Amino acid sequence: MNRLGGSDVEVSALSFGAAAIANLYSEVGEAQAHDAVEAAWQRGIRYFDTAPHYGLGLSERRLGAALRDRPRRQYTISTKVGRRLEPSDGTGDDLAHGFAVPATHRRVWDFSADGVRRTLEASLERLGLDRVDVVYLHDPDEHAEEAFREGYPALEKLRSEGVVGAIGAGMNQAEMLTRFVRDTDVDVVLCAGRYTLLDQSALTDLLPAARERGTSVVIGGAFNSGLLANPRPGATYNYTVAPSELVERALRLKSVADRHGTTLRAAALAFCAAHPVVASVLVGARSAHEVRDCAHQFAARVPLAFWQDLRAGGLLPADAPVPTEEPSEEPSKEPSEEPS
Repeated sequence: MNRLGGSDVEVSALSFGAAAIANLYSEVGEAQAHDAVEAAWQRGIRYFDTAPHYGLGLSERRLGAALRDRPRRQYTISTKVGRRLEPSDGTGDDLAHGFAVPATHRRVWDFSADGVRRTLEASLERLGLDRVDVVYLHDPDEHAEEAFREGYPALEKLRSEGVVGAIGAGMNQAEMLTRFVRDTDVDVVLCAGRYTLLDQSALTDLLPAARERGTSVVIGGAFNSGLLANPRPGATYNYTVAPSELVERALRLKSVADRHGTTLRAAALAFCAAHPVVASVLVGARSAHEVRDCAHQFAARVPLAFWQDLRAGGLLPADAPVPTEEPSEEPSKEPSEEPS
């Protein structure tokens, strides 16, 4: 378990992202969603991330239900604020936002102090919990002024009151996250898609700033939404069809992985985890099979010669940290039940 910044909150090195079990792109049954969370638990995952945005609250409801019988001290859970859900009389579905759920609510951008508290209270109700461990400001890209002026101070107050253990921001960009690290006292930032085998933009400023400030980083989007999981023409990159030059680069990465007897998925996860400020690598999964595969890939051996070949071939910057030790075994399928 890794501690988040200066907080007492700890997270597992591999974590479960609960967007997919909220009918991301297509329906996921209740049993399948429950089994995915159960598989994560059996593979030793103890950090679970969700948000009201995911399936208009469905992710929080399903995650809370799946963890309800687990000892609360044995897992860490994070949710997000910034998109407040309001009941809607609209019809149809929410596929315009990526989720195959009825459009029972609408999202309202709200990083105000009142909005932060109201959103968190609603999340706790959906989760069936009296507290969460981590709260992130969610995608404040177009709302920076309100997020820094009201949203962050509201989270800081919640932390000082002991309502939450750690606070941060979660985004698909590195620039504003760097500002959060440098200008606030966040414990952690969640950076999605900007530190991968295809995109190391977080290496320029964000990760050095986090190291200097003692801020932890959770890395999401290790597969860049699909291209690094299965590179091929038509694969997705950042949730759209990948451009041909990135497909070609991903296929070159896969070729090197094949040559060294490893997989591109294993290498993608290992790369994200190797930086010293990264506390956890967050993976989304919609089934028990996907969870088990991610856990297996995360624990797999990636030969040191693989990284050397990437650097020699210009596929990886020389200053990007890589694993110095090769994992020897997969995490226990029956982890200790002692509280962490």
